[in-house]
Amino acid sequence: MVDWLVENTDRAARYRIPIALVVAAGCYLLLLAVGSRLLNDADTYWQIALGDWIVAHREVPHVDTFSATLPGTPWISSQWLAQVLFSQAYAFAGWAGVVVLSAAAIAIALGLLTRFLLDKLAIAPALVLGAGGFVLASPHLLARPHALALPVMVAWIGGLIRTLDERRAPPFILLPLITLWANLHGGFTFGIFFIAPVALEALWNAAPAERAHVLLRWIGFGLLAVVAACITPYGPESLLVTSRILGLGQALALINEWRPQDFSTLANFELCLLLGIGFALYRGLTIPPIRILVLLGLLHMALAHTRNGEMLGLLAPLVVAAPLAPQLGRRETHPAELRGTAWPVTLALVVALGGASIAMAQLVDYQPNPLMTPARAVAAVKASGKTHILNSYDFGGYLIASGLAPYIDGRTELYGETFFMRHDRATSLQDVGAFLRLLRDDQIDVTVLAPHTPAVGLLDRLPDWQRVYSDNVAVVHTRRAAQPARKD
Repeated sequence: MVDWLVENTDRAARYRIPIALVVAAGCYLLLLAVGSRLLNDADTYWQIALGDWIVAHREVPHVDTFSATLPGTPWISSQWLAQVLFSQAYAFAGWAGVVVLSAAAIAIALGLLTRFLLDKLAIAPALVLGAGGFVLASPHLLARPHALALPVMVAWIGGLIRTLDERRAPPFILLPLITLWANLHGGFTFGIFFIAPVALEALWNAAPAERAHVLLRWIGFGLLAVVAACITPYGPESLLVTSRILGLGQALALINEWRPQDFSTLANFELCLLLGIGFALYRGLTIPPIRILVLLGLLHMALAHTRNGEMLGLLAPLVVAAPLAPQLGRRETHPAELRGTAWPVTLALVVALGGASIAMAQLVDYQPNPLMTPARAVAAVKASGKTHILNSYDFGGYLIASGLAPYIDGRTELYGETFFMRHDRATSLQDVGAFLRLLRDDQIDVTVLAPHTPAVGLLDRLPDWQRVYSDNVAVVHTRRAAQPARKD
């Protein structure tokens, strides 16, 4: 099987097919085919709503304007540019526009990864590493700002690694990428942090007489990267968003994407990990010490939080490609062989993919996950005339998109650990008294909760509350009108 793959990929190289472009196109078509899965996140609703708000007001938010509980509280969105892009994609083509935008960004990221790998590796190992990266990243490939930042992340890290592999000076030409990343998603702070191990290995590789000069150049590059990251509507404040999220403590363990990996059943992450370890042991693969530390750091992040599987999948191959090339095989195709066909093939693929996008938009009804779209329940809330809402966490985004002020939504860094945990303990009835006090103190007069929420059963039994709507997505209760006092 391996011999067949090598033989056929070498034949593809002889026919001068731009492999990375074909990989990106294949990824894009695959994502279009399963496009509704990209919409499997409740936050997509409020991301689009916030993009609409930014476009309408021609400014970025500095305070909360959506929630019923914390209006006017200082809050910024370091993802404002991605939110505007999603907003405009939705305005242009509905959910199909959101799917196309997200799929294109993810496909470009995978194409860039493949291109970087092909600079060092033979085609077969490059494709295997790229495919493994896609599998590891797939659980978190969603229509959210981080998806639009993936190509920038791969380009930034790939550029740093290439500089290191070629033992060149810091790549100051890459600095605009960190500015773009800082306006798309808060993960840019990782990009800045990644400069440290790259600089450390550059020092390790430098001759003793040159190390002081190398250190100064990388320190200067790091400082300029920080300055470039501050070129946002919020300035240096954008740098603090990551620390606010990571400071949520216990709340992170209750949010699916921030939970650690689950090894109770054999899933893609564990399968890729075991195959990678087994192959490395079988072949006796080795990489330099600093890259081992970087690889272990990426692995730790992915084990600690499932959302970081994409970083392990898309960045670890970049880290190990050059040191593994002598052990797995280098690519021998000369870049000049590709120049004659790259542009014609690119143009033909872009036209074909454009046609496929239009066709899929007509044939497929892309829709978000119904379990995060309580449309009929929200209609019942609006019909009730009640406005003081208590909602399940996953319904907050849809409430915002529907023009209602939620009690809580996916902007967890706005609400903070104490507020988030209070809401969870109350609605899960870990503290019944806390739930009753929440209803009273916050003057709640209508609830929109998922059917499995323990508080639903209690509301059914409280004399002051009545169930007015229910389906398999949400249950709506309203507070009964106070009875007038009897006159004797």
